[in-house]
Amino acid sequence: MLVISPKKQSFYINFISKLAFSSSSSSSASSSYSLQIIEDSEHKSLSNPLYNFLPETQNPNKIVDLICSSLKKGDSHLTLLQDDLKPLLPHLGAHEISRVLLRCQSDSVSALTFFNWVKNDLEIKPTSSNYCLIVHILAWNNKFSFAMKMLCELVELVKDCPHSVDVFQDLISCTEDCNWDPVVFDMLIKAYVKVGLIRESFKTFRKTVDVGFQPSIVSCNFLLNGLLKLNCIDQCWQVYEEMGRIGICPNTHTFNILTHVFCKNGDVDKVNGFLEKIEEEGFDPDLVTYNTLISSYCKKGRLNDAFYLYRIMYRRNVLPDLVTYTTLMNGLCKEGKVREAHQLFHRMVHRGLSPDIVSYNTLIFAYCKEGKMQESKSLLYEMMGNGIYPDTFTCQIIVQGYGKEGRLLSALNLVVELQRFGVSISRDIYDYLIVALCQDNRPFAATSLLERIGQDGYVPSLEIYNELMESLCKCDSVADALLLKDEMVDRNIKPSLSTYRALICCFCGIGRSGEAVSLMDEMLESGMLPDSQICRVLINGYCMEKDVNKAEALLGFFAKKFQIYDTESYNAVFNMFAEDGDLSKLMELQKRFLRLGFAPNNLTCKYMIHSLWKGMERKFQVE
Repeated sequence: MLVISPKKQSFYINFISKLAFSSSSSSSASSSYSLQIIEDSEHKSLSNPLYNFLPETQNPNKIVDLICSSLKKGDSHLTLLQDDLKPLLPHLGAHEISRVLLRCQSDSVSALTFFNWVKNDLEIKPTSSNYCLIVHILAWNNKFSFAMKMLCELVELVKDCPHSVDVFQDLISCTEDCNWDPVVFDMLIKAYVKVGLIRESFKTFRKTVDVGFQPSIVSCNFLLNGLLKLNCIDQCWQVYEEMGRIGICPNTHTFNILTHVFCKNGDVDKVNGFLEKIEEEGFDPDLVTYNTLISSYCKKGRLNDAFYLYRIMYRRNVLPDLVTYTTLMNGLCKEGKVREAHQLFHRMVHRGLSPDIVSYNTLIFAYCKEGKMQESKSLLYEMMGNGIYPDTFTCQIIVQGYGKEGRLLSALNLVVELQRFGVSISRDIYDYLIVALCQDNRPFAATSLLERIGQDGYVPSLEIYNELMESLCKCDSVADALLLKDEMVDRNIKPSLSTYRALICCFCGIGRSGEAVSLMDEMLESGMLPDSQICRVLINGYCMEKDVNKAEALLGFFAKKFQIYDTESYNAVFNMFAEDGDLSKLMELQKRFLRLGFAPNNLTCKYMIHSLWKGMERKFQVE
C-alpha cells in the first residue's frame, strides 16, 4: 500500500482542486449566471472525475448529499453547514436546488426549510421551476396555505420579469418528476387574482380546462369576482358558459356574483329571467341576491321594482336585513321622499332590527339637505341615546347643514355640545367653521374659535391662515392681521404670496402705502416675486395719496425689475398727470412710458382728451 505524507497529501488535494475547478469553469459560470434570473436555464452536470479525489466539503458532486444529510439533522445543522460549504456555494444552481427538493418530497417541512435557506440566507434567486417544485411538494403534503404563499410570491416575481415565464407550463413540466395534486392549478387561478393579475387568471383558467383539468367552483367564483371588479363583463359570461360545458355546478355564491354582473352591465330587465334560471338549477335567491338587485334598482331610481322585491322577500321567507332597509331608505331620500324613508326606518326598528350609524347618517344627511335641521338634530340625539356615537361624517353633515342655513352660531354650539359628550371633532370640521366665519365677515369669531381649539392641539394650515388673514384685512384690522402673521412665523408656517397680497391691499386701502412697500420688500427678501395685482394695489395706493412721483417710480420699478406691464396701473398714473391739464408734462410722461414698454390704449386717449379739454378751459378762463 502506498503511504503519502500529510504534506504531500495537502499538495495533491490543492492541485486536483485547481485542476478540476479550471476544467469546469464554463459549467460554473453557467450555474452562476442562472441564479441572476427567474427563468430556468439548462444545467450542465459536473461530471469531472477529478472531483472524486477531493474531500466531501470541497467536492461539487457531493453538495446535494451534504445538504440532505444536514436537513435530516435539523435547521441548526443547515446553518452550521453554510460556512463549510462556502467553496461549493457557486455550484448550488437551479439543478442542485431541484435535486434537493425532490429528495424531500415526503418531508415538506425540510423542503420548505431548505427553500427558505437558499432564498433568504444564501440570497440565491430560485428559478420558476424551483418554485413550482416546492409548490407541488407543499400541496401534495396538504400544506395549502404555504403553497399558496409560494405561488403568490412566484407570480409577483415573474410579473416584472423582462423574459417570458409561463408559470402554468412550469407547473405542468414539474409533474414529470414529483408527486403532485391538481389542486395547484386551482391555486394558481386564485394566486393571479390575489396579486391583481385578473387577465392572467382568466388565461390560466382557459389553459387548465384545455389540458383536461376541471377547476373547482371555489376558484371559478374567485375568478368571476376578480373579473367583476375589473368590469370584464364578457369574460364573466365566458367563464360561466365554460363551467356549464365541462360540468362545474354553480353554487349560490356564483349566482350572486352573476347577479352583480347583470346589475353592473345595466341588464336589470333580464334579471327576472335569470332568477328563474337560478330556481331551475335548484337554488333559491338568498339575502345577498335580493340586496344586490334592490341596490341596483334604487341606483336607477326604480323604487317600485325595489319595493316589489322587498315584498317578495317576505313571501319567500328571506327576511330583509339592515342593508336592505338602509338601501331602500337611501333610494327614497334621493327621490326627496325623506318622510317615507323615516317611516321605513321606524318599520325596521319595529321588526327587531337595530339601526346602525349608516342608517342614521342616511336620514340625517337627507334632512340636512332639505334644511330641516331640527329633525337632523333630533336623530343625532336619538342615535347617541341608543349608544351609537356620531362619526366624522355625521358631525360634518350637520355642521355644514347649519352653515348652509346661515346658522353658524348653532353649528359652533353643537360642536361644543358634542365635545362635552366626548365626541371627537375632526380638523376638517374646524377648517370648515373657520372658513365659513371668515366668508361671513366674522374674522374675530374665527380668531376666537382658533384660540380655543388651539389649546386642544389644532394647528391651522397655510390656507386657513390666509382665509383668516384676508377676512381681517377686509375689515381693515391691520394690527390683528400683523399679529396673525407673527403667529404663523412662530409656528414655522411661511407666509405665502396670498398672505402678503392681503396685507399690502389692506395697508394701501387705509392710506399707508409706505408700510405696504416695506411688506413687499420683506416678501422679496424671502424669495417671492410680486404679481400684477400687488403692482396695481401699490400704485393705486400712491395715486390715492396724490403722490404721483412715487407711483411713477414704482411703475417703472415693476416694469424693469419684474417685467410686469399692468395697463390699469399705467392708466392710473397717466390719469393723475392728466388732471393737471398740463399737456407738455403729459407728453413727456407718455415718452417715458413708451421707453419703459407701455403702449397707450383707448382709456389712455380718453385721459389725454380730458387733459386737453381741461387745459383749454383754464386758458379761456384766464382770457
